[in-house]
Amino acid sequence: MNNEQNTTSQRQNRTKAHLKHALIELIKEKGYHAVTVKDIVDYAAYNRSTFYIHYTDKIEMAEDLLVSMLEGLEDSVGKAYVPGQKVQTAKLNAPSFNIVSYIYKNQNFFTLINYDDTLPGLHTRFPQTIIKIYKEQFIFETINNIPVNMDYFKRYTAYGFYGLLQNWIENGFKETPEAFIQEAIELTKTHIYSFQYVGHNK
Repeated sequence: MNNEQNTTSQRQNRTKAHLKHALIELIKEKGYHAVTVKDIVDYAAYNRSTFYIHYTDKIEMAEDLLVSMLEGLEDSVGKAYVPGQKVQTAKLNAPSFNIVSYIYKNQNFFTLINYDDTLPGLHTRFPQTIIKIYKEQFIFETINNIPVNMDYFKRYTAYGFYGLLQNWIENGFKETPEAFIQEAIELTKTHIYSFQYVGHNK
């Protein structure tokens, strides 16, 4: 990619980021269904033609926002691990839960779960992404190698973790990410002896 293409791409990404930020703020202000394309471009200080260069309509934009944030969530997990690496839960530390740091860094987006009239699909696809991460990226070993239905185990554990995340978000991130992670680590130690990071294939 030459410098001119790179500059154009950066400008387009910046424009899309501004439009997405506008949509997030407007959802919090008036609810998703009340937001119009005019509202979005007025808030972001662009014209409608700029919006239509990037998106067909509000629905396409909302889907792009949701997909990009949840893909980022999936990608964030592996930053702490090497594929094939086995980790004992007794040795977990804050960087092991990079997913928490990602959510905290993008809290402006994730606080959208606090709203009823919010981004379509967020309330279902956020927990589904946590389950997908557990199912696809990790192999777990239970305490004392107790035999369990691993599909059930992963769903049970993933929904438990999602419940903690949901509560943390709803309470306005009152706990620091470090304090939240430490609580999650202590809970993890009660039922998981070790896990292996398989990797994330897109």
